[in-house]
Amino acid sequence: MTTLADALADYLALRHSLGFELRQTARDLPRFVRFIEGRGATAITTELALQWAQENPAASSVTHADRLAMVRRFAAWRSAADPRTEIPPARLLPRRYQRPAPYIYSDEEVAKIVSAAADLPSHRGLRGLTFSTVFGLLAVTGMRIGEVVALDRDDVDLQAGVLSVREGKLGKHRFVPIHATTQQALVHYAARRDAILAGVKVPAFFVSERGRRVTAFSAWDNFVRVARQIGLRPPAPEDRRGRGPRQHDLRHRFAVATLIDWYRAGADVDREIPKLATYLGHKGPAEVYWYLQAVPQLLELATERGRGAAQGGVS
Repeated sequence: MTTLADALADYLALRHSLGFELRQTARDLPRFVRFIEGRGATAITTELALQWAQENPAASSVTHADRLAMVRRFAAWRSAADPRTEIPPARLLPRRYQRPAPYIYSDEEVAKIVSAAADLPSHRGLRGLTFSTVFGLLAVTGMRIGEVVALDRDDVDLQAGVLSVREGKLGKHRFVPIHATTQQALVHYAARRDAILAGVKVPAFFVSERGRRVTAFSAWDNFVRVARQIGLRPPAPEDRRGRGPRQHDLRHRFAVATLIDWYRAGADVDREIPKLATYLGHKGPAEVYWYLQAVPQLLELATERGRGAAQGGVS
């Protein structure tokens, strides 16, 4: 009979051939197989699947449920060839998602992040420049890190000051106009990048010192280093993934700062929110309205605006 590891290889190959990327699955299911083999088992059981899914008690219920669902899909496929396979029942683990409260960086903290990133140790002088520019771009555009590292040179119009996001969340394509100062920073980066990596031709706009596209993982790793250095996150080993201010919170900061500016300027926020949702690549305005309940300062401003409108309407 085919071993579980061989079966997993066939399962992943089949799903890849059908067009699935399976980045998380391809990384985690081999760990599950090793977990099973380490316990002397040769077939998937519900008990072992539950143990593995909840291996990290500190992880969220969403993580536990997603890990079990991953195993469940593999088990359903495997059961056709191995009748010993147990398929864990659907919804065996509750999936209660609680969106984490955003950390809103101050202007000073953003400046410290960019400055510390610029000083990252570098053999060729490109690492610090790359990540300080990446983190700065996240802060002033609210883009997702995946969108930033996916930018190709052709996606960055340095003359018009417009970025083209080809594969955003949900496959949306959008254009992101940038401020003149951001445009100048990207022009500077491109010139220094090409001078340092003369002769290296890759489509990516942001590249490593080896001339390869910067990955979301490397951006996260360097962000954590910087955040620890300036005191935003605890030092290792106390620091753990998901603990403390995140890279993604730079996106939250941009959205919140934009909303606060609108409220203080007396703008019609309800009319402007759909524009912000489009700029950020959200599914719709509802994702922007979430900030009104997640950020106390915004809730206070919205309440004051509503109170003022009500008082103004009383004759």
